[in-house]
Amino acid sequence: MSSEKPSLTYRAAGVDIDAGEQVVERIRPLVARTHRAEVMAGLGGFGALFELGNRFTDPVLVSGTDGVGTKLKLAQMLDRHDTIGIDLVGMCVNDVLVQGAEPLFFLDYFATGKLDVDTAVAVVGGIARGCELAGCALIGGETAEMPDMYPPGEYDLAGFCVGAVEKSSLIDGSKIRDGDVIVGIASSGPHSNGYSLIRRVLQRAGNPLSEKIDGVSLADALLAPTTIYVKPIRRLLRAHASAVHGLAHITGGGLTENIIRVVPENLGIELDSSTWKAPGVFEWLQREGDIEPAEMWRTFNCGIGYTVIASESDAGRIGSALADAGLASWVIGRVVPAAGDQRVRIR
Repeated sequence: MSSEKPSLTYRAAGVDIDAGEQVVERIRPLVARTHRAEVMAGLGGFGALFELGNRFTDPVLVSGTDGVGTKLKLAQMLDRHDTIGIDLVGMCVNDVLVQGAEPLFFLDYFATGKLDVDTAVAVVGGIARGCELAGCALIGGETAEMPDMYPPGEYDLAGFCVGAVEKSSLIDGSKIRDGDVIVGIASSGPHSNGYSLIRRVLQRAGNPLSEKIDGVSLADALLAPTTIYVKPIRRLLRAHASAVHGLAHITGGGLTENIIRVVPENLGIELDSSTWKAPGVFEWLQREGDIEPAEMWRTFNCGIGYTVIASESDAGRIGSALADAGLASWVIGRVVPAAGDQRVRIR
């Protein structure tokens, strides 16, 4: 070996294996809180094992993957990393839930240029909390340290969830009929969508993150974690399965593009925006960004994070069941015959 050049190491190249091992050890107790009886082997192995056993007679597996978009930029700017993992889980499990599936297990991918142990543990702690709220097991994941790929202090997240539903209980929208009503369930705020526009509005307004909105700071309103609807909706399905004709998660595309995804092509929807009051953060964004109403509807959830489509006669008991679970809801519209290419109308 030449004495003129120092011996190279992985650490000198920018990857600290010891730091990665510290993260794994510190997240073990957090992951343990998400354990389910079906988990055979999880954290630390090459592959995680999950046994369906005889819980299902004719199961259909439902999978979903997502990230949290540029909400990460806001969390990193504010150095607040403890709830962004809840967002990651919420975006995946709420999608899987649309078809009636029970989320079973979750895997995460955390990538950064230089691993900060405290930040990684805070993020994964939020992921574990999200899994607890959803009732699914955090069964594995990957922490990738990739020098030169990310600027200092930045990281990226992705999540992957698998759920299962009895084939006979699969919700596919085929039961939706003309005259059905749309029950909208409250969101906690923008959830994890529209943050590229949100950050532009913040810049235009001078980043007034301490300004009070609905009694909390603007920063708190914008970083409020995505509501995880799994347990209340699963409870609703157990009690009133036949009443639920369709479900929709209001994510990118907002109210304009998400509900219609589950509605048969010969039908459309009409929404009445006077039936609910959007949280103040949406009013602030629209005012400060001078955003047109149509742009608000197709970018943000505008206070409605999830919807249930059901017959009008069942709307009352669905609303009562959601209220018992602590969720505010309103009948925000109905299913109507499609009118040419315009299948969504909001007034």
